[in-house]
Amino acid sequence: MWWLFAVVGLSTAGLLVLGVLAVRVYLAVEELARQVAESTRALSAASDRLQQAAGRVGARAGDISRP
Repeated sequence: MWWLFAVVGLSTAGLLVLGVLAVRVYLAVEELARQVAESTRALSAASDRLQQAAGRVGARAGDISRP
C-alpha cells in the first residue's frame, strides 16, 4: 500500500514541476511578444525615415539629371 502513496506523491510533484515550468514559459512568451512589438515599432519608424530621405535624394537626383 505504501507504493500507492509513493506513486501519487511523485505524480503530484511532477505535476507541480510542470505547472511551474508552464508559468515560466508563459512569462517568457509575454516578454518575447513585448520585445517583438517594440522592434516592430522601431523598424517602422526607421522605414519611414528611410523613405523620406530616399524621396529627398530622388528629387534632387531628378533635378540634376534634367537639362
